[in-house]
Amino acid sequence: MAFIGNESEWAANATECANEQGKFWEYHDKVFENQGGENKGAYAKPVLKRFAKEIGLDSAKFDPCLDQDKYLAKVRADTAKAQQMGVRSTPSFFINGKFLEGALPYEQFAQIINSLLPK
Repeated sequence: MAFIGNESEWAANATECANEQGKFWEYHDKVFENQGGENKGAYAKPVLKRFAKEIGLDSAKFDPCLDQDKYLAKVRADTAKAQQMGVRSTPSFFINGKFLEGALPYEQFAQIINSLLPK
């Protein structure tokens, strides 16, 4: 969910571009390992391109995808949908329609999931 300004949207778009090369999670992890404050340059496009090179993505494919904001409309639509559903922050979860907000303890998730399992 990209709700922290341009860099948040660029990072989300870049992750979708990485997914084209089968490296969604590897790129996702790289982005999260390199957080540097909101809209302070940590996710500027040249930085996102460097991350792509560092994990071995094909720059000839990745860079145009990022530069053309290929997935920006999708990122914005996903963010709008989440906001319509009441999501205001991350992490947020839906388990069988039940909304959970925040980094909750494992026990709370287990209790909800166990209540949904057949007895």
